[in-house]
Amino acid sequence: MKPRLDLIGLVVRDMGASLEFYRRLGFDFPPGAEDEGHVEVTLPGGLRFAWDSLEVIRSFDPAYEFHPQHAGAYLCESPAAVDALYRELLEAGYQGHKAPWDAFWGQRYAVVKDPDGHTVDLFAPL
Repeated sequence: MKPRLDLIGLVVRDMGASLEFYRRLGFDFPPGAEDEGHVEVTLPGGLRFAWDSLEVIRSFDPAYEFHPQHAGAYLCESPAAVDALYRELLEAGYQGHKAPWDAFWGQRYAVVKDPDGHTVDLFAPL
């Protein structure tokens, strides 16, 4: 069997803060997930997205150094929805990285940072 992509994961410093951010992007987490060291959801199509606390990662890799990464691109229903979600996230205290713009590749695009500094793209076709 050839390998297939099955899980994309993020390392987080504060599980509760991270899950609160991703709830705003439409993820649904079970009650009490904020208190877990590992949380995952299965996306349509079967791909899993996971969050692991820094403590969990360091339990088997003590030398692990935290580095923010790209946490995906999220399709919004319209260009106006990109603008609205970007504004909502900033009003909630999250950091913008690149304000919404009309990209040359035909999409309304914006980039925000989650609580751990992972970049998150928001986009919709123009």
